Amino acid sequence: MNDRIALVTGANKGIGKHIARLLAAEGLTVYVGARDLRRGQRAVEEIGAGARLLVLDVTDPDGIARAAAQVERLDVLVNNAGISPSLASPAVTLVEEYRRTYETNVLGVVAVTNAFLPALGRSPHPRIVNVSSGTASLTWSTNPNPQFTPGSGGAAAYRSSKAALNALTVFYAQTLAEDGFKVNSLAPGLRATDLNPRAAAAGGDPAEAAQGALRLALLPDDGPTGGFFSWDGTPVPW
Repeated sequence: MNDRIALVTGANKGIGKHIARLLAAEGLTVYVGARDLRRGQRAVEEIGAGARLLVLDVTDPDGIARAAAQVERLDVLVNNAGISPSLASPAVTLVEEYRRTYETNVLGVVAVTNAFLPALGRSPHPRIVNVSSGTASLTWSTNPNPQFTPGSGGAAAYRSSKAALNALTVFYAQTLAEDGFKVNSLAPGLRATDLNPRAAAAGGDPAEAAQGALRLALLPDDGPTGGFFSWDGTPVPW
């Protein structure tokens, strides 16, 4: 019998909902993290068996504490919630945009992860998956790569926040390794979601990206930690 429990933040739509659906299909009980009660309820109904709603705004400390108090044990945490306000370069991006982006994409991940660490610590095989972006790769940003334009500097707030998330992934992996944690980052690729509506023309299916998150969420004990992987399992350079 599968008694594993997972939490996916920002799971009421997009890649997050697909991740929650795949985890539920594997037999896990999945908390669907959502800021909006009605949207969260709708997602839970769509996912079906195994899905439970957990009202969770990753920028609300009190709300995070209330949500964590409802979960005694957790085996998988997928930090999926994220925002990308604009594609602006750093020279024209307002400081407030950086603050708002980092509040969700970086500080929100830290707040949620730390709040749920006690529950994860009760799992025999704790896994943390941070949904990042290939555009956060400093290697790809500074060297010729067919996926990105080197030195373009676009989406500066989003990309820099995901680079910070990658650094945190390494730090968490290092400090939690002795406790059996596996902590990894996922580059889901350009997907047709509210975050990247322009990906619709390229056929970027978010369900495909969710497979990568599932793989990292269910890693065996001899699996990697502190890594950055594409949705298909290919390592991504930092």
